[in-house]
Amino acid sequence: MVHGCTKYVRKGNDVQIYTSKPAVPGKPAVPTATATLTATPNRQPFAWPKLLTENGRGIAFGGDYNPDQWSEETWDDDVRLMKKAGVNTVALAIFSWDRIQPQENRWDFGWLDRIIDKLGKAGIATDLASATATAPLWLYEKHPEVLPCDKFGHPVNAGSRQSWSPTSPVFKEYALTLCRKLAERYGANPYVTAWHMGNEYGWNNRNDYSDNALNAFRLWCERKYGTIGALNQAWGATFWGQEMNSFDEVLIPRFMGADSMVNPGQKLDFERFGNDMLLDFYKAERDAIAEICPDKPFTTNFMVSTDQCCMDYADWANEVNFVSNDHYFHEGGEMHLDELACSDALMDSFALGKPWYVMEHSTSAVQWKPLNMRKRKGETVRDSLAHVAMGADAINFFQWRASAFGAESFHSAMVPHAGEDTKLFRQVCELGETLQTLADAGVQGSELERSDTAILFSAESEWATRSETLPSMKLNHWHDVRDWYRAFLDAGTRADIMPLKYDWSDYKTVVLPTVLMLSAVDTRRLADFAAAGGRVVVGYATGLIDENFHTWLGGYPGAGNGLLRDMLGIRGEEFNILGSGVEGEPEAIRLGAGGEVALEDAAALNGATTRLWQNDVTVTGDRTQVLAMYAGEEADEWELDGMAAVTRNPYGAGEAYFVGCDLDVADLTKLIRTYLAAPAQSQQSQANTDVLHTVRKSADAAFDFYLPRGKKEVELQGVEGEPVVLFQTERGEENGSYTVRRNGVLVVRR
Repeated sequence: MVHGCTKYVRKGNDVQIYTSKPAVPGKPAVPTATATLTATPNRQPFAWPKLLTENGRGIAFGGDYNPDQWSEETWDDDVRLMKKAGVNTVALAIFSWDRIQPQENRWDFGWLDRIIDKLGKAGIATDLASATATAPLWLYEKHPEVLPCDKFGHPVNAGSRQSWSPTSPVFKEYALTLCRKLAERYGANPYVTAWHMGNEYGWNNRNDYSDNALNAFRLWCERKYGTIGALNQAWGATFWGQEMNSFDEVLIPRFMGADSMVNPGQKLDFERFGNDMLLDFYKAERDAIAEICPDKPFTTNFMVSTDQCCMDYADWANEVNFVSNDHYFHEGGEMHLDELACSDALMDSFALGKPWYVMEHSTSAVQWKPLNMRKRKGETVRDSLAHVAMGADAINFFQWRASAFGAESFHSAMVPHAGEDTKLFRQVCELGETLQTLADAGVQGSELERSDTAILFSAESEWATRSETLPSMKLNHWHDVRDWYRAFLDAGTRADIMPLKYDWSDYKTVVLPTVLMLSAVDTRRLADFAAAGGRVVVGYATGLIDENFHTWLGGYPGAGNGLLRDMLGIRGEEFNILGSGVEGEPEAIRLGAGGEVALEDAAALNGATTRLWQNDVTVTGDRTQVLAMYAGEEADEWELDGMAAVTRNPYGAGEAYFVGCDLDVADLTKLIRTYLAAPAQSQQSQANTDVLHTVRKSADAAFDFYLPRGKKEVELQGVEGEPVVLFQTERGEENGSYTVRRNGVLVVRR
């Protein structure tokens, strides 16, 4: 058991230091505040880029602009159309290193000077990139050693984005020289208001298997573990004869044969290393510019959406002045808006509640999926306003003008191939007017109202679920986070999504969906939270391994040397895995009401279905209640009939739930409505579960955003406040009544 530890918890820009007293037998440890630090050394101060307005304020609106793809005759028309649409900011030079430095000893800033000046005089601010996302071909020809390698040891060919090794000292030298040149030339330029470092770090070069990466990984391991003995222990190197005598023997998980499996501890550390090496590269770029130009904010665009959340952005968020994200929509009816809100909820947490930046999203179809659906009527505006509803103060697209050539020529843009006289560009203009209306009403700078429930997200658990050595390769932590998020919306409330490593102690309820990895320290945090009166909801496949990918022993879930089991009042022996498709084997197991369920709650989970994972558990707690159990012929086939599936256990002043099997969104919704839903919160006072309702608050106002989640129009009654935006919305005859059509948005100020 843990016998006391120290925890550092962020409170805004302060750090609270807590120490956990050793647990008294039968009593959980209680955290005690011992000090407050007024400065947070590992978090960059929040700073928002100013616009070129009289007061520097306004909601930023624009997108990636690539004037170097077009003749200069087009630039004036671009500026004209930008002013027509209300564009006030653009991101420049993201992929322009070869235009800025066409030869090693020749620099050309003239074209960039001219376009920055032309934009600035039109009132359009520049978010200037470090331009390192793509390197010029002459650099690769001179230094082929900067190319990354795939897991087979083959160098990656140049010609795409991020075709460079982040650990190459040669490449870093060239990149930082470029950064300094840009800072020297544009650091004092009043039209450049922010720095855009790199672009989507890790998109193409995170998994680098080059010798540069190998050498850097060995140093990373030595810094982390100190001794080779500690590394051997962490990786469980006695398995399959992998013990190392020195850090010179450390390997990266290159291809080892078609039927081989990578040591999961080694693979997990390689994931961490990939995140850290790119973060270090970002910081090196940022610091090179900051030494010359320290007074403008820095950012880089994260990639948080339904298909990707590849980096540990909880760490990255500490290193930017304002948080930015690239979000691309998920096709499919109701899922579209729900997924957007889910991704944005995590972004809002990364931003610590401060406004954040949509650096990229699409006006319509993209070109990088097998099938690329366009957006329906109103979706371009609706999606943008949904981001604002979730805390964004900047709405930008990729890109301004649709390319006439190249890999992204069929990616939608603010100005499509068909030009100005199009439905799409008219939507862009309408969006610009709407954002100006919101800015005039005072939305900018307001903050998203928090929920009392947090769904906990762990990048490391997401990486861990990708392992090929688990009971099921269908585990997906991020997918389960989204399912729980949608279920809370369906239950008429809204949850926040909070990184596990952040402070979530102010919430009333925390949910852990497939948080496969839990350290002893994080398990103690959960226990302290419940002991102090909080509610902890533990999902299936949670707390099975520690931070080294070692399985916790003594029964499942064993996190914290059994502390998690003690909290839950259960002990698991085996996992039952379905979905094999084997003829004659059940593909689903039904749940029935538990023995200690109140009569009015008996129907909540009766008939619920699990299709992937069931924990075979025994109830060990004296006061543990069985809320649902496995039932029926299929359960009996696997000797689960009558076994506990969902339980509740008191712990200290709080309680702990165990959801021991996978449930779909509909069944999770029933569980939430019956056992977890709090009384209606202010931001969810509207009972209509077909509406996403959020509230942004400032010192003198509150802004309610209402967005239909489905295809049907919704009728709203009793809405308080004065309407600010009525997009595809009609005001009713009765005060406070509105009809919001599909893809519509209502915003009121009160």
